[in-house]
Amino acid sequence: MPELNLTSAPAHLRHGSNIGQPLIRRDGVLKVTGQATYAADNHPPGMLFAVIAVAGIAHGRVTSLDVAAAKRHPGVVDVMTPDHKPQLAIDPEIKTNPFVFRMEVLQSNEVRYANQPIAVVIAETLEAATEGAVLLAPRYETLPALVGLDAGESYVPPVVGVGNPTENHRGDVEAGLASAEKQIDATYETPPQYHNAMEPHAIVAHWDGDNLQIDMPTQGLMLSLARVAELFGIAHDKIHIRSPFLGGGFGSKGLMAGPPVLGIMAAKLVGKPVKLVLRREQMYGPVGHRAPTRQRLRIGADGEGRLTALDHHARTVSSTFDDFYEPAADASHTLYAAPAIRTSHDAVRVNTGTPLFMRAPGEATGSIALESAIDEMAWACGIDPLAFRLKNYAEIEPITGKPFSSKALRACYDQGASRFGWAKRPLQPRQMRDDAGLLVGWGMGTATFPALMFQAEARAAIRRDGSGVMEIGAHDMGQGAWTALAQIAADAVGLDIDRVAFKAGTSDLPDAGIAGGSAHTATAGAAIHSAGAAVIAKLADLATGDERSPLFGAGNTGVIARDGRLIRRDDESRGESYAEILARAGVAEVEARGTGAPNPAAMQEYAMHAHGAVFAEVKVDPELGQVRVSRMVGAFAAGRIVNPRMVQSQLFGGMIWGLSFALHEEAVTDKRSGRIMNADLGEYHVPVNADVPPLDVITVEEHDPHVNALGIKGVGEIGITGSAGAVANAVWHATGVRVRKFPIRIEELLTQR
Repeated sequence: MPELNLTSAPAHLRHGSNIGQPLIRRDGVLKVTGQATYAADNHPPGMLFAVIAVAGIAHGRVTSLDVAAAKRHPGVVDVMTPDHKPQLAIDPEIKTNPFVFRMEVLQSNEVRYANQPIAVVIAETLEAATEGAVLLAPRYETLPALVGLDAGESYVPPVVGVGNPTENHRGDVEAGLASAEKQIDATYETPPQYHNAMEPHAIVAHWDGDNLQIDMPTQGLMLSLARVAELFGIAHDKIHIRSPFLGGGFGSKGLMAGPPVLGIMAAKLVGKPVKLVLRREQMYGPVGHRAPTRQRLRIGADGEGRLTALDHHARTVSSTFDDFYEPAADASHTLYAAPAIRTSHDAVRVNTGTPLFMRAPGEATGSIALESAIDEMAWACGIDPLAFRLKNYAEIEPITGKPFSSKALRACYDQGASRFGWAKRPLQPRQMRDDAGLLVGWGMGTATFPALMFQAEARAAIRRDGSGVMEIGAHDMGQGAWTALAQIAADAVGLDIDRVAFKAGTSDLPDAGIAGGSAHTATAGAAIHSAGAAVIAKLADLATGDERSPLFGAGNTGVIARDGRLIRRDDESRGESYAEILARAGVAEVEARGTGAPNPAAMQEYAMHAHGAVFAEVKVDPELGQVRVSRMVGAFAAGRIVNPRMVQSQLFGGMIWGLSFALHEEAVTDKRSGRIMNADLGEYHVPVNADVPPLDVITVEEHDPHVNALGIKGVGEIGITGSAGAVANAVWHATGVRVRKFPIRIEELLTQR
């Protein structure tokens, strides 16, 4: 496959800069015509197919595999087992940095969770490999499985999330609760959830001596490259990873997991290219998921409806062999101005694949509990939920005391409520019905997500013909990064977007950081902006130092890059084109690199968040308990908007996921066997078109000069954090039934009414 170079001219009429324009996707034609090459679309000559055999138990050991039967099957080339596999350079159980997690790559016969890889069959066809895996007929020594939030004795983990403190507090929570005129003490539960991207995890691996070519979907090219290098003991420059397109990731493709490593091992074992693609049910285990939580919230308020204390404790799970803890209680750090706040966590170990990052990790689970509890508190105080939030939203971050853009949150409340028509909402539940007799309820939730930024590097060049090049190892999971980053690149070098060759998606390009934490546009965009400024500075040096140039001597006053020309800042009639400058200098191109990284001083002084408010309407059949979301309005302040079309799409996606969180999504585990009973898209319910109502998104204007040079905040995850609570609160308003275990089930509404 050729390296992807998206240079096609966009079908749009531009007004002003590239940033801020709702351009269509630059990769859209490739995708809708089937020309976009995903990892599993690659078929190098001589390629074989690998299929993973997975454990049918959750705890125990494999006592036998019928390898001989599998090898006798026509087309089977080899079977990789713990006793027959290439040796790795390091033990995969060793954690070399905080972003390395233990994986199952046939290091023993031990089974730690259901769907754990226990063997790999390699064959000439996919069918032969699949049939060979069945013929292995594994036998087990089975031990009791640890399942659920009460599986064992709880413990306090050393950290939650990515190095976050397990407990935070400010003020005297018990005194604040004791002094409150109104209190609630409620427990909420959220289920395990699995990423279920449209594209399953896949890899095509090809060894050429000690050189390794990999096609795989990854949200972190350099993280994956570094992990492969240490596992196989080869230099970074011997590895080339191509990942131009991802069919979704949601966090599960951010870090290297066991199945892709098994594909690389299989290719090494047979000495030929090998393709390995997980089946849908095999994604429920070795590639991460969102852990379940049980969250207790105790909240107090005084006679005027002002918070006196907020205590948020979350229990979650991790695997029996590794550590990742959903930081659910941390959602209470940033929104409400209680004088006393405490957040804390504990955990139990269960027989599951290690939970990992899943879209809005911690914020999604924690916010549905927090927003439900805040709604309950408003009701206890006899105050409208919006008025209660307006009375109690934080002007500064409650735990740290750092200022943040609280005015933007107020604007989200105001604009979202106005668009939705919230002023007409009756305070009491079960007061509204539609013409068909269905109960109607209105609910709201506050949205928040940290404005994160990582480190990245980019390379920019201006060619002799006046065109530009921008190179960065960026990732597009479908969110529109190819387009948004190209827009930033075009403005950075002062060219129309169709004059800039934007190259991304391979590991031989500068490190773009990870596409996670809603930070990719800010991180990669800052590096692109910096590289563009650096290459324009070099070009300006050529011109202002050349006596033949109309820009000679303009170094002190400065120049501006615009429309492929440099012009004097103090006299725009004097300038010349990039092509003229390079031709006279006799050079083919000028190039420069730039970096993007968070500003430590700003991070020390300010709390950085994106904000929003979501309003939802539901309709509930009073006899059957069936719930339908009939409309949603979300207002979000997320800094500078690079591409309104892509931002709207991302916010829609987050709101749909919030709806899914409240009403649909749950992995059900058999408590006897530890196996997931709905490991498919037939029984693991996510919203389909018929479940999704008309969505309305407002992007609230916000200029935050502190987050980064471009003022960009992420939008990929914030849409979940208000939406799930809004739907749950709307169900209560429709029915008068407060469901605290999610997803909300019909039987809960019928039995509690």
